[in-house]
Amino acid sequence: MASEPRAASAPKDRTTFREVMAEIRHRITEGSWGPGTLLPAEVALAREFGCTRTTINRALREISDLGILDRRRKAGTRVRLAPRREARFEMPIVRAEIEKAGATYSYTRLSHDILTAPDWLCERLRLPDDAQVVHLICLHRANGAPFQLEDRWINLAALPEAGAEAFVLVGPNEWLVATVPYSEVEISFQAEAADALAAAHLGHPSGAPVFVAERTTWWKGAPITHVRLCYRPGHRMTTHY
Repeated sequence: MASEPRAASAPKDRTTFREVMAEIRHRITEGSWGPGTLLPAEVALAREFGCTRTTINRALREISDLGILDRRRKAGTRVRLAPRREARFEMPIVRAEIEKAGATYSYTRLSHDILTAPDWLCERLRLPDDAQVVHLICLHRANGAPFQLEDRWINLAALPEAGAEAFVLVGPNEWLVATVPYSEVEISFQAEAADALAAAHLGHPSGAPVFVAERTTWWKGAPITHVRLCYRPGHRMTTHY
């Protein structure tokens, strides 16, 4: 009796998605696929590279996330006429930032209050007039020297557990990253004249330029926290894209 034919096994990838990415980026940067070029269909690319369509799809998705390709349903994938550049910032933990530089981290909570949000914060975060917030001012040090002054507000309606936290041993930066996710972030950078706090705790001469970062985070539309970070003289921030 003849045996039944065995089902063909799914083809195995002979090429990884990273290798596919590298080759596609080479073709784009070397000019064989110039701006506006319509790439071959995924099935054709899978056949050429000896891999599954899933591998091709992942490679194209990763390159698209870099801003190099424009992928449209039913219209195919094209090389962007002008690559989109995005500067990306991780949500920083100041302790990790300091220790990564080989310095010893230390932290002091300078003030801690629970109060009604001031008018400017209500307007900025669209809070009701009677919104209760935690207000913290903290100093982070590297090798004992002032590194960052943190002026933070936490919305208790969105994060009531913050009202029971003392923030003595662990700063609000670390606590928030470990406690609550975020779905939206707004970041701004500016140079400002040193105020009394920056002069007192960071060593800036009064009125001297200070590097300041402001960051607001939301979770599913609800404002979580707003923070103003002032840095020691000479601080520099670098990103890659």
